Amino acid sequence: MTATQLPPQNHADVLRSIEEIEEQTARMVAEKSYEDRLRTLSQASVDRHFDAFKDIDWDNPDYAIRLDDPRWVLPEVDVLGRTEWYRSLPLEEQIRVGLYRQANITKVGLQFEQVLIAGLMNYAFRLPNGSPEFRYSTHEATEECHHTQMFQEFTNRSGMPVEGGHWLLRKLAPFLPLAARWVPFGFFWGVLAGEEPIDHVQKSILRAGDDMHPLLQRIMQIHVAEEARHIGFAHQYLQHNAPRLSRVERAVLSVAVPVIMRWLCDEILVPSRKAQRDMGIPKSVMKELYWKSPESQKFLRDLFGDVRMLAEDTGLMNPVSRRVWSAMGIGGRPSRFRSEVASAAA
Repeated sequence: MTATQLPPQNHADVLRSIEEIEEQTARMVAEKSYEDRLRTLSQASVDRHFDAFKDIDWDNPDYAIRLDDPRWVLPEVDVLGRTEWYRSLPLEEQIRVGLYRQANITKVGLQFEQVLIAGLMNYAFRLPNGSPEFRYSTHEATEECHHTQMFQEFTNRSGMPVEGGHWLLRKLAPFLPLAARWVPFGFFWGVLAGEEPIDHVQKSILRAGDDMHPLLQRIMQIHVAEEARHIGFAHQYLQHNAPRLSRVERAVLSVAVPVIMRWLCDEILVPSRKAQRDMGIPKSVMKELYWKSPESQKFLRDLFGDVRMLAEDTGLMNPVSRRVWSAMGIGGRPSRFRSEVASAAA
């Protein structure tokens, strides 16, 4: 039985529900000990969770996916949706491209979640009896399994021939979870590299209040609500374990983290070559959009405010690493607190 129902239609209620869950997560991580924080996060997964096939009314006529529905037109908060090229397309083509893009992002998210689930199981395998990390990791894996079901069901119903991530991600996917066993600190940075960008994008879309399709809105509501806990755990794990790093490990990770962040961000947000062909995006638009225009460059920097804050808190920011963050196009001022709305200073 699921304990929480987010309202699927009223926009103001949607935002209040998301903010309430984020505030609850922030209160959890303010508790006095690391172990207590994990126990509280685990209990929250019991109290507030979702089922992909109970909490989404897939057969509701209002949730039907049609290629004549203008609600599939991409909003302006989407980097592709705000381009002159996209806005100049006929309405039926805007709808087709918009649905394809949403389905492809969802498929990439599904693939990333599969890597994460496998990694969590690798990480949990070596944990001792009584570990609060074991319990929370399995709660998170359970929730991520529901996310993969939710994402795949949407992809199936869209009817779009999407493949998801670039070929490199698909080839490396079977091996990436091994990092969780041998270098868990690096693995959980990789978790944030995948979770933070899509969480930022989905919250921006929900906050914009555009007339989006109710099925996609419902999926985003559920994903954002539970990702608040998942991101919170990754932050807590990294902060707790950072003091245990050797000087060499800290130096290597300080320059590796921004590279990982940028790579996985591009995997999630930048269309693959197949997706570009299927959507008909001209090469000139791709070059400008990812990430040469001032607007897209700011969008890219804004995605990582919370991660820059975490890098500062864990001692992974130094004169050399700051140059790497800037070289990757994701430098800037860190957030002052989790989920701070991006500013022009970022």
